[in-house]
Amino acid sequence: MKKSLIFAMALTTSMSFAQQLTTNTGTPVGDNQNSKTVGKDGPVLLEDIHLIEKLAAFDRERIPERVVHARGAGAFGEFVASANFSNVTKAGFLSQAGKRTPLAVRFSTVVHQKGSPETYRDPRGFAVKFYTEEGNYDIVGNNLPVFFIRDAIKFPDMVHAFKPSPVTNGASEPNRVFDFFYNIPEATHMLTWLFSDYGIPANYRQMEGNGVHAYKWVNDKGEITYVKYKWVPQQQVKNLSQAEADKIQSTQIEHATLDLRNEIEKGNFPKWDLYVQMLKREDFAALDFNPVDVTKIWPESVAKMVKVGTMTLNKNPENFFQEVEQAAYSPANLVPGIEPSEDKLLQGRLFSYADTQRHRLQGNYQQLPVNTSLAPVKTYNQDGFMSTRVQKGDVNYQPSASQPGVVDNVKFEYSKTTYADNTTTQDKINKPNDFAQAGDLYKGFSKKDKDALVFNLSGALKQVRNQEVVLRMVSYFYQADAEFGNRLIKELKLNSKDVEKQIVK
Repeated sequence: MKKSLIFAMALTTSMSFAQQLTTNTGTPVGDNQNSKTVGKDGPVLLEDIHLIEKLAAFDRERIPERVVHARGAGAFGEFVASANFSNVTKAGFLSQAGKRTPLAVRFSTVVHQKGSPETYRDPRGFAVKFYTEEGNYDIVGNNLPVFFIRDAIKFPDMVHAFKPSPVTNGASEPNRVFDFFYNIPEATHMLTWLFSDYGIPANYRQMEGNGVHAYKWVNDKGEITYVKYKWVPQQQVKNLSQAEADKIQSTQIEHATLDLRNEIEKGNFPKWDLYVQMLKREDFAALDFNPVDVTKIWPESVAKMVKVGTMTLNKNPENFFQEVEQAAYSPANLVPGIEPSEDKLLQGRLFSYADTQRHRLQGNYQQLPVNTSLAPVKTYNQDGFMSTRVQKGDVNYQPSASQPGVVDNVKFEYSKTTYADNTTTQDKINKPNDFAQAGDLYKGFSKKDKDALVFNLSGALKQVRNQEVVLRMVSYFYQADAEFGNRLIKELKLNSKDVEKQIVK
């Protein structure tokens, strides 16, 4: 007993000098910034136990509300393909011009709770579920084309920074948000989008949608084309200034939800054209950024926009809970001819989204009507909470000599990709290039948009108590564009030399 007490005291004394990050079982964490991948640019490995534990714990933090995207609105409609794309993908719903596919859409705010105002500065979720002949396919994205982080291992930490303080319960405190982004230079591009007026869309009908991630399209020959998705509204894109948002918020908290429902009810069916950009793997080396980096866009000078089809929303939900609240979207819902890229954030989302739904709606959530495939379902996954799918017979396994007709679908065999670097590692991607595209975005804004960006961003930074954090954040925007940085320096009354000292080479 005495020996144990001495050991405990010695352990406590040694730990007082430095706190070591560990897993839930006390195992030291070697790298909490980078997932384990095949080479620097390869896919994420399931054997990254810390990543899986971290995401699984995060997914179970709240019930029954979604951890993110809690406040949402939805509608139903159809997608009409504009051409035959079978030369680049074997996805059936894109196999002929004029082909119609029913769909469900859920728009949402990201950070705040279900009852929060829809006027908050926040990315907007833009999730589309296609009920195809080959199963459900989901494009789960946002209104903004990039994201804050490029690795899923940082996602729980980022959301914690945006969520209410565990001490004050105050939501989205700039002091917490920028304290996190102090060490995340890759967020500069997304923060430039967010603090512009694009950070507050006027409503759901008049905002763009983006798949955000790169995906792989695969044709019958196994040839791979990398793609990015963009939804362009046929309605004029419209955003709100902070003052306009404040005025709406003083009288309404669900203006965007009501706008969508009322316009559909009146027969003013909103429409979006879906575009893709395409790149081949051999095109990657010539670019000064990594094309599967989620903090980057693909400039149209590199990959032109190609129209894929048009989505029309023409039906409101009849029961919000059953058709919108229980709707479950995941980037892991794929069909033959569409595969995930090596994007490290996407690789984590493939696990995390479906895992969250299993926690929130239980294991058989895919049997709920809004999530049910229109294609025939034959699976030997069985039983569990709320299992309603009809399953008959003695054979609940495959292969079977008794039922030899139940076979694998070779059309859904994964494509083959060879990686030159086949070592496992935890490291940043090649060519991070954290600031250039944020600078390009600032340069492309009108004077009005630049003024709004500087006003919104400086207003948030004025609330940050740690001056070193303010200096570091301004140094990021300065590295993106000198004019951008200097305007923030002037607005915040900073010393430019102090900002320059924060620049990390």
